[in-house]
Amino acid sequence: MTATWELQKAIYQTLSADVALQAEIGDPARIYDDPPPDAIFPYMTLGEARATDWKGVDGGLEHDLRLYVFSRYAGRREVKRIIGAVYDALHDAALTVTGCDLVNIRFVFGDAFRRQDGETYQGVARFRAVTQRSA
Repeated sequence: MTATWELQKAIYQTLSADVALQAEIGDPARIYDDPPPDAIFPYMTLGEARATDWKGVDGGLEHDLRLYVFSRYAGRREVKRIIGAVYDALHDAALTVTGCDLVNIRFVFGDAFRRQDGETYQGVARFRAVTQRSA
């Protein structure tokens, strides 16, 4: 399961270095695994990541990944712009994943909604990635 950690690192490095995303969430990009209590909005978090066997491929894994966006901008515009930048950075990207080959990474869906506090908007971007152990 080393591939799951290496994939997370590759995603983080790619997003952190993306100029378009930095324009939306700051430079350095505010991307957290566990955000601090005083995190400045907008920011992103690395969400759930599940891996299952890629049937019939020795050492192959299918990854279901979620990235979350948090904003206090009035409306969904900022969240959608950030999700768009994440899409541009990751969809069909050629990420370098140590110890395995990335077969592909694809955007599955995005959503934006207002949280119950009434002032925070949240977005989710879901991706599916497939890795195979390097030969």
